[in-house]
Parts: sequence; structure tokens; C-alpha cells
Amino acid sequence: MPLNLDPRDYGTVYWLTGLAGAGKTTIGRLLTTRFRELGRQVIFLDGDIMREVLGATRGHSPAERQALARKYAAICRMLSRQGVDVICATISMFHAVRDWNRENIRNYVEIYLRVPLEVLSERDQKGLYSQARAGAIDNVIGADSAFEEPLTPDLMIENDGSRSPEMIVIEILQQLPTTEKTT
Repeated sequence: MPLNLDPRDYGTVYWLTGLAGAGKTTIGRLLTTRFRELGRQVIFLDGDIMREVLGATRGHSPAERQALARKYAAICRMLSRQGVDVICATISMFHAVRDWNRENIRNYVEIYLRVPLEVLSERDQKGLYSQARAGAIDNVIGADSAFEEPLTPDLMIENDGSRSPEMIVIEILQQLPTTEKTT
């Protein structure tokens, strides 16, 4: 049984979601740094690294992705129950996972980084979108695999490249009800 603090002492899980290339990792790292500067105990979990740690480096089918997202959510819940804030940067484009998070994670904040598909295709940092278009790989969410866009995120941030990641982090901090407003 996990060590449970008084529910008032639970950490907050910040579920930072968006398609590949949306800026989740960059913004998640910057947000983690800012939280630490504010004196908060915070852990950053990146979906790509978590996939590796959990030994799921191969499967990318929708069912495999959803199963992995559920593991991420369970880890986030476990850490938050120990008083730690968690920033989890993950695609996890499934209503069922986000619904589970809302029902099972006491302090859950969903932040959706929305980026137009054209911009993602231009960025294509990992070559996923171009490889999917060429038929070299499949199950690329947003390219050849459908995604369930968040319906009710706590914050929706447009990240079309017109603002720096630092500016986006400031916007997030200003809009979060559980953090100090900063400039």
C-alpha cells in the first residue's frame, strides 16, 4: 500500500499533452525549473523516456499506446499521493485515459498544447510525419492514426511557433490556479 499523506498534502499532476512536436518536453522542462524556483518539489516525466524505462519501445498501436498511457497515469497518481508535484509530458490522446485521470488523481491539471498539423509537419523534429506520409512507419498519431483531441482541458495553449517556450511557460503559470502568478 502506498504511503498516503493527508489528502490536503497531495501533489498536483500536470498532464502536459499534445501531438509529437507540440513542445511538450521543452515546455515541461522549463515549467519544472520554474516550479523548483518557486520552492516546489516537482518531478518531470517525459513520455519518450518513460516508454524506454517501462520497456515498451516497440508497440505503437492505439491499444499499446493506451495501455502505456494508463501506466503513466498510475505512476503520476502514486507520486502525487506522496506529496510530489508531477509534470508528465505525453501524447496520450485518449479520452478514456484523461477521464481516468480526472476520476482517480486528486489534484489533476490537464494542459493541452495545441499545434496545427501543418506546423507539426513543418517542425517534424523526429521525422515521424514525413516517414508516415511516405509509408515507412505507421501508427503516427495525427498523421496516419486518429487522435482524440482533449475536450475539456484545464488549459489549452496554442503553440504555433509565434511565441517562445519561455513565453508559453509564463502564460501557463499565470493561468494555473495553484501557482503563484509570475511575469
